[in-house]
Amino acid sequence: MVEKKSPASGWPIVQGDFHTGDAQSCVGVVTMGSHLDEQGICDAGAAIAGSCKTENLGIEKIIANVISNPNIRFILCCGTEVKGHLSGQSFIALHAGGVSGGKIVGAQGAIPFIENLTDEAIKRFQDQVEMVNIMESEDMGTIKAKIDELKAKDPGAFPAEPMIVEVKEAGGAAEVAAAGANPQFLEIEERLNAIEERIEFVDAEIAQRVGRKIGRDIGILYGLVAGLIVFMMLLVLLPKLVGYL
Repeated sequence: MVEKKSPASGWPIVQGDFHTGDAQSCVGVVTMGSHLDEQGICDAGAAIAGSCKTENLGIEKIIANVISNPNIRFILCCGTEVKGHLSGQSFIALHAGGVSGGKIVGAQGAIPFIENLTDEAIKRFQDQVEMVNIMESEDMGTIKAKIDELKAKDPGAFPAEPMIVEVKEAGGAAEVAAAGANPQFLEIEERLNAIEERIEFVDAEIAQRVGRKIGRDIGILYGLVAGLIVFMMLLVLLPKLVGYL
């Protein structure tokens, strides 16, 4: 029987877009930009499951909740990547390379700046958990099977007490805090959101055009088939009509 520890009082200590399950489970699940059946994922054995839309405050919230529960030893990354923000890539990059000068090393997101986590907290996260990457998978069967696989490898609680960090959202979240240091961050964020909306609009427009073209092509095909049938009937009936005349 592996050793378990009590998480911090009131865990999860930071509120967010997630569901919770067994606090003694060794698996936390992050669905990135996807909204899956997160309660179902928790019922399947995860301690916590939720999305992560931003490469700054969203990541900070996850880490705060993970290091305040020593029982979580695996982070399962699944779901679709978030356009522009690349929160999945940034999250995995943070675990691999940490933070330098407030920026996640190797992150490709637009504003991967960490404001609320100390170097000690980041090191604790790196040491406590193993990242498991099945990004782009939204299949619940695959996710639940991976949870079972990881639970079978449960090494027990991390040998340290829960670490408590405060994630401040005053003034409108970490993006605003970053913007206080450099006003260009907010402009970048606004442009990024505009680009993301435009991409979604273009995707929808392309889908509509493809649908119209397919419908038109099917109509033409039906017309050709009908014409061919009439032509074949004429070939069969014409000799009979000529003989009759």
